[in-house]
Amino acid sequence: MTAKRFVRWFKSIGLEDIAEVGGKTASLGEMYCSLAPRNIRVPNGFAITAAAYRAVLDHGDTREALHSALQGVSADDSDRLQKAGREARRLVYEAGLPEAVDREIGEAYAELREQYGPQLRLAVRSSATAEDLPDASFAGQHDSFLNIGDRDGLLEACRRCFASLFTDRAISYRERNGFDHFKVSLAIAVMKMVRADLDSSGVMFTLDTDSGFRDVVFINAAYGLGENIVQGNVDPDEFYVHKPTFEHGRRCVLRRQLGAKQQTLVCDENLNSQELHNIDTPESRRQRFSLSDDDVLTLAGYAIETEKHYSEKRGAPCPMDIEWARDGDDGKLYLVQARPETVASQKPRNQLLRYRLRDKPAAEHILAEGRAIGSGIAAGNLRRVESAAQLGDFKEGEVLYAESTSPDWGPAMRRAAALVTERGGRTCHAAIVAREFGIPAVVGIGSGHKPLQDGDTVTLSCAEGDVGRVYAGEIPFDVTTTELDALPETRTGMMINLGSPEQAFRLSALPCDGVGLARMEFIVNEHIKAHPMALAHPERVKDTAERERLEQLIGHRDSGADFFIEKLSEGIGTIAAAFYPRPVIVRTSDFKTNEYARLIGGADFEPHEENPMLGFRGAARYAHEAYADGFALECAALKRAREAMGLDNIKVMIPFCRRIPEGERVLQAMAEHGLKPGEAGLEVYVMCEIPNNVVQIDAFSQLFDGISIGSNDLTQLVLGVDRDSDIVAFDFDERDPGVMTMIKLAIEGAQRNGIPAGICGEAPSNYPEVAEYLVKLGIHSISLSPDALLRTIEKVAALEKELNA
Repeated sequence: MTAKRFVRWFKSIGLEDIAEVGGKTASLGEMYCSLAPRNIRVPNGFAITAAAYRAVLDHGDTREALHSALQGVSADDSDRLQKAGREARRLVYEAGLPEAVDREIGEAYAELREQYGPQLRLAVRSSATAEDLPDASFAGQHDSFLNIGDRDGLLEACRRCFASLFTDRAISYRERNGFDHFKVSLAIAVMKMVRADLDSSGVMFTLDTDSGFRDVVFINAAYGLGENIVQGNVDPDEFYVHKPTFEHGRRCVLRRQLGAKQQTLVCDENLNSQELHNIDTPESRRQRFSLSDDDVLTLAGYAIETEKHYSEKRGAPCPMDIEWARDGDDGKLYLVQARPETVASQKPRNQLLRYRLRDKPAAEHILAEGRAIGSGIAAGNLRRVESAAQLGDFKEGEVLYAESTSPDWGPAMRRAAALVTERGGRTCHAAIVAREFGIPAVVGIGSGHKPLQDGDTVTLSCAEGDVGRVYAGEIPFDVTTTELDALPETRTGMMINLGSPEQAFRLSALPCDGVGLARMEFIVNEHIKAHPMALAHPERVKDTAERERLEQLIGHRDSGADFFIEKLSEGIGTIAAAFYPRPVIVRTSDFKTNEYARLIGGADFEPHEENPMLGFRGAARYAHEAYADGFALECAALKRAREAMGLDNIKVMIPFCRRIPEGERVLQAMAEHGLKPGEAGLEVYVMCEIPNNVVQIDAFSQLFDGISIGSNDLTQLVLGVDRDSDIVAFDFDERDPGVMTMIKLAIEGAQRNGIPAGICGEAPSNYPEVAEYLVKLGIHSISLSPDALLRTIEKVAALEKELNA
């Protein structure tokens, strides 16, 4: 048999073949040869080599004409760029395929059809020789085609692929990144198309795409073909899996978010048609996740193995950007592409760039909310763009606003101060481009927002967690840069206070010793929204509208209890995973009765109190019949996070424990719910925030594994000042000598009993002199607001050096 010049099968291709088959196909060959033995499914196929592309140019004698067409082209001159691209594509397409290329493609197609059967459909994907590289992805720059059903369709798709080396976006990308147009060739990957149009597909990354946090696999999923996710036509489901605990055998989804999945991209059933169609996804499917937990964990395993393999090949850590699909015919999951991730992985984790609005805008200034991409803030005039024809008028520094974006828009998007889209998730085209260009974006704002008018000045903030906001007007903000490697070490433990899971991955880069206070209240307020007792006993909720809201929250889950446990454990787990294996001290709920009553269904379970600050709160609730079932749900969530998720760095802290018998009852209740101190390394701390905690510090030290001083409540109770009262607020001062004496006695008592004493109140964050006082007392750890951490580390290190001199 005559050796093939223009076709190579995946089984004979590896990463070393980029020059011949392009980055995409080299990776597919590497996957087929190296990942399949690890029980990872990759569809078979073949490459049409770069030699075939060069043969096309020779066949049409087009090289000189191409040079002329591209002479003087510039990424900044859109008119010249469009004209050059149009002419270059025409030249390559009209060159046609040489007879030898045509013949070899046909023979390979026949062989692949014999393997998969007469109903074979093909994916035909462009693969440039400067593509899917560790420092230049070229993602979306060239054309690919799906649902190819016969030989003629394959040959036509190949001609169009070759011509797509000169799309406007590809020309612009090469100009920007310094690639010579005539030193880049285009190969083609031809492979069995996984019938995701009959099931689901998506993308996944072996790191968090916004923060660059590398200990998670981040998976997007939607029904139908994956182009809808990439183009931002749908809001996909999102899943996270924690890699370290997964590797330890704890197979559990860390966190999930249900996407709208508005449309499903499907193929025409006619084998002679290459058309794709978007159909509306039925509401019943939209309300369910497009992947089961088992599917998510299977994909996470694929991703982890893929990252390991590519890192071994590269000789350095190599976070990956991976496409997957599930075949509706056989129900199996396949990987259909893997490339090095080139944006988030390049961000320096030792440099902290922080954006902050100088003043929190009023709620009425919020025009829209969506997914925050990045952590920046930007302001500019809004410009609505509905088609590529409008991009020529788009001005530098404007905020681009569209339903969704496409790769053709790249040059204009580079000029944007920020992006806003009505549709799309965190891996849509707009999100990917925003990260690459280093600009903030708010995607998936939907249609239920306030009017956004052309020319209006807006401020986009992605500095407030996962939720990005579009504010009316120009709002002042500050940017600070800190080199984390330059910070000194301290003997005193330096921790942070944190309530928001959305901030956890980004803040995990801080040089802290863990989380000294993870507040449950934020997760309940923002992610659960309902009273725990209302979810445990929805039949006791009297208001019909409230019961309907509970049903909407619970969704497809079996019960309200399952919903609560899932959401709370995922919120706690996200924080614990971000800082793993550093300790994370999670405080059980410390709402007051008036705060609990404001939750959905809460009014039916809470008494009215004149002074909730001193009422039915903290430890008093946990073993009380009025809240015992709610506390059982809290314990179940903590147990799931520690055991099912494997996050044994979680410690539990009990707030507002007034008396020793109360503490004993709480610990007994926890043990009955499977959280027994000492078992599986569990430690239980108590908040030291009531004078009796200090007076009886020896007894509390025998009951609990550690204390954390809550300076806010301790101050109000020592001074007899209600910190919620504006009238006497001026008397609330943590630096009062009486308060400082109580703090001293608490620390000395803990030291006397051999347990750690920390502080998580606001005093050391607000007053440097309090932090200095604590260090002199030899406190075990100080937990601060993230904003105060860095400056306090420097002060503490200097003081410790002085004390040791």
